[in-house]
This record gives sequence, C-alpha cells and structure tokens, in this order.
Amino acid sequence: MRPEIVLFGDSLTAQSFGSGGWGAALADTYSRKADVLVRGYGGYNTRWALFLLHHIFPLDIPKAPIVVTIFFGANDAAIFGRTSERQHVPLDEYKDNLKKMVNHLKEYSPTTLVILITPPPVDEDGRNEYARSLYGDKARELPERSNEVTGLYAKQCLELAKEMGLLAIDLWSKLQETEGWQKKFLRDGLHFTPEGNVILHQELEKVLNETSVSAAKLPLDFPHHSEIDGKSPEKAFQYLSL
Repeated sequence: MRPEIVLFGDSLTAQSFGSGGWGAALADTYSRKADVLVRGYGGYNTRWALFLLHHIFPLDIPKAPIVVTIFFGANDAAIFGRTSERQHVPLDEYKDNLKKMVNHLKEYSPTTLVILITPPPVDEDGRNEYARSLYGDKARELPERSNEVTGLYAKQCLELAKEMGLLAIDLWSKLQETEGWQKKFLRDGLHFTPEGNVILHQELEKVLNETSVSAAKLPLDFPHHSEIDGKSPEKAFQYLSL
C-alpha cells in the first residue's frame, strides 16, 4: 500500500483538485509514491471542523498518513456583524481549535508530519466585485472579510506552529510579495486563480523537500518499467510474493 497524504481544510482545500489545483499538482509530484486525499469542506471554520476529526481520523482505527496539511482560517476570519458572521470564530478560539486538531493528529499518528497553512490574504475590492456579480444592486456594501483581520488569524496560525514545533506556510505574506497579487492570485478576492494554486504548491514542495517524506526520497510503489526484463518480467516482481 502506498503511504497517504491528507489535505484537511475548507473550500481552498476542497477546490484543490480542480483544474490547475494545488492538490492535483501535489498528487502529480507524488505520483506512484503516495496517494493524496482531499478532505476539504467548503464554508467550514475550525469550530465546525472539530466535529469531523473523529470521523476522518478515528482513534480506534489508527492509520498513519505521512503528511497532513491543516488549512483553515479564511472562514474563521469572517467579520462579526457582517453578512458571513455565522462563520466567524474569535481569534483565541481559532488558535485553540487548531491546537486541538494537532493534538488529535498526534494521538492518531505520532509519526505524521503536520503542516499548518495560514489563510491567504483577502482582496476586499475583489470580494465586493464578486458579490455584485452575483446579486447586483442587492449586494452587500461592506466586505464580509478584510485583509487586516485575516492577517491576525494568519499570525495566530504561525505562532501556534512555532509553539508546537510544527512546519508552517505563511501564505498570507507570501502572496502579497508580488505586485498585483489581488487579481493575479485570487479570482474572487479569496479563492485561488491557477497562478495562486501554483504558489501554494511550490511553497508546500519547498517545505516537504526538507523532510524525510519528500517525493525524491520515497520509493516507487512497483518497479519502474526500465527494471523489467522483457523476456523474464516475473523477475522484477518476485519480491511481491515474499
């Protein structure tokens, strides 16, 4: 059986296997070496995601994925008092919820490499444009998220990673390093364009390449075709019967 990599998060993870998605790119990177499983739940915040932990990672059926990414915060950071306030999770609770997820994973599989990913930045004008494209004159006047507030959640995510000795990707900062990031990396002010997906995939590969579970260090599941003798192919597969 090939090892597994589990991507756990909200819509930014759920959409990661779409055309040009970062999850699909990761699956390609680990082709024939590990299976990449998407466990993404659009609209979810960390409070709601906690209800899923025991079902996705059941303690009574321990399984050891080699990597789990935790990618929440975009919905937790929805501003209280605006149109998406039911998704809002206070900053301290957000950090505590992430900690609960990590602790659960450590109990589920102590050997699993856990990687935290911060929420991406928010293009407030892009969010408003998207709302107007859907609702016209009935669209909200104020964005339901702001880049400043989301940055606070990203900071909490990074602080937790440091406190718990985890690897982390500061996506909130990384995307903003590029001029014009708002339209280049985000298609609706929040979700990724193909270019945005590329950046996250690249950052994830950088992190993984420094670990023992980089794609380069994992063996193929079955022999490469160049190792198969055309006249006696069974020799290449003898080890399977041992």
